[in-house]
Amino acid sequence: MTQSEISPSLISEELLATYESVIGLEVHCQLLTESKLFASDRNLFGTEPNTNIGPITLALPGTLPKVNKKAVEYAIRMGLACDCSISSRTIFDRKNYFYPDLPKGYQISQDKKPICENGGVTIAIKGADGKMIEKRIRFHHIHLEEDAGKSVHDGSESNTLLDYNRAGTPLVEMVSEPDLRSAEETGAFVTEVRRLVRYLGISDGNMEEGSLRCDVNVSVRKKGDNKLGVKVEVKNMNSIRNMMRAITFETSRQIGLLESGGEIHQETRMFDVESGNTYGMRMKETMNDYRYFPDPDLSPVVISEEWLESIRATMPSLPKELREKFTTVYGIPAYDALVLTDTKEIADYFEAVCSKTNLYKQASNWLMGPVKSYLNENEGDISLFPVKPESLAALIELSESGVVSNSVASQKILPVMLAEPDRSPVEIAETNNWLQNSNTNELETLVNEVLESMPDKVDAYRKGKKGLLGLFVGEIMKKSNGTADPKLVNQLLAKKLQ
Repeated sequence: MTQSEISPSLISEELLATYESVIGLEVHCQLLTESKLFASDRNLFGTEPNTNIGPITLALPGTLPKVNKKAVEYAIRMGLACDCSISSRTIFDRKNYFYPDLPKGYQISQDKKPICENGGVTIAIKGADGKMIEKRIRFHHIHLEEDAGKSVHDGSESNTLLDYNRAGTPLVEMVSEPDLRSAEETGAFVTEVRRLVRYLGISDGNMEEGSLRCDVNVSVRKKGDNKLGVKVEVKNMNSIRNMMRAITFETSRQIGLLESGGEIHQETRMFDVESGNTYGMRMKETMNDYRYFPDPDLSPVVISEEWLESIRATMPSLPKELREKFTTVYGIPAYDALVLTDTKEIADYFEAVCSKTNLYKQASNWLMGPVKSYLNENEGDISLFPVKPESLAALIELSESGVVSNSVASQKILPVMLAEPDRSPVEIAETNNWLQNSNTNELETLVNEVLESMPDKVDAYRKGKKGLLGLFVGEIMKKSNGTADPKLVNQLLAKKLQ
């Protein structure tokens, strides 16, 4: 600890409650273009070191950059999705600093005239009463820039290896306003940003691979105080969970420092995953340290209204639009809509099912129940789910019409469909004699057999233990191999047990 700092673990909940966190983010998102931002070298993750490089990436003398039009389009798509103002004329700047993994000795970025300004993202978090509360998190701007290479430490104290494959990869950097007030809000914000870039198809958003990374700016102040505190930047957070852990620790650390009479310095810190602590890396650079100036090798990019409208016309439906559609058109609860729009693939699958049946709520239940269970067990996404939407819709119709029971549909027919996707649910049910039995005479015989085999339970039921009804129903369902009509069984039992 420094400056007689109070350990974060000793900060009481009561003291924490007198402060509030003020959090802003810089989210770096690698774009899924085929080539790099200013060169034709491949933009591909996971290849052998230094194989996706060329003269421009390595900044060999005499080489000149050329802007990747697709990367500009992807940045515009993100800006449109976030209701940003799109600049009609944008320029690139040189951001000057030296690291071994930065071949040119500067980074091509954007400073005074970013491609997107303002806008924001709406998040939803649970309030104290358990209800979802929406909050708008504003962006200051979104700009384009190139990524740096990667330093690889070989375990020795003296050697650092350099992999330039990542150098020049196109990034959008999304800079938020300091609107976030907790680790939970920040987690929800990054989750929504990741969801957006995946819906737009501009990035895979895989934080574990580094294609989505966050720098988190954290400061604290007493509640009711409008003055911003000194911010500390925690660099390169590559998981939402660890980012939230870092914010929780850093908030407590800063409060402990202030309460013990210490001073918070504007610095860059790193997060240690093992200990859950942040630690100092360097004093924070200011904008002047980077000596920004327009890149003389790159012409301004002019975004015409025609180009902007052509991009706007190709925009997909976004999560918020789909949530509204699912609750209004399909009439499912807001919670269901939130779950079903978690990924574009799930949302598309749900809509495909709904195009084949009007049992929308039942379709939602199946996707959030049996289908989700299958995906969790197999660690897959909906694209790997073997059952086609029209087949699942047919199974739902079969179950809801009473031709088969819900338990037979989910526990017997669905597993067969997963193994043999080309077979129809009706054919599977007929082949295995799983069609629901609504024959009153046959079911009455089963009811009599069960009640006669359990006279003590029948007596207890008649003396007031009404919960035994479920036992009787369960035994009858077993005897019928799950094919008995539950409604008719309940009616027959009620009559026999009077």
